[in-house]
Amino acid sequence: MASNNSGSNRTVVPGAKAGLSRLKTEVASEIGLQDYENQDKGNLSSRQNGSVGGYMVKHMIESYEQGLK
Repeated sequence: MASNNSGSNRTVVPGAKAGLSRLKTEVASEIGLQDYENQDKGNLSSRQNGSVGGYMVKHMIESYEQGLK
């Protein structure tokens, strides 16, 4: 059975894409990947690209936990 995913990628929170892009750039800079936005991601290792995503999640969780306090 095929699933219909139309509409699943719609923007729910205006400005979220820009915020995530900023976070991605900040995180990449923190781990030593300068000019990440303009870099060809295919030339980076899986570990480097995965680290950016992993640290983004870590930052988001920390931010959420701070909001709970």
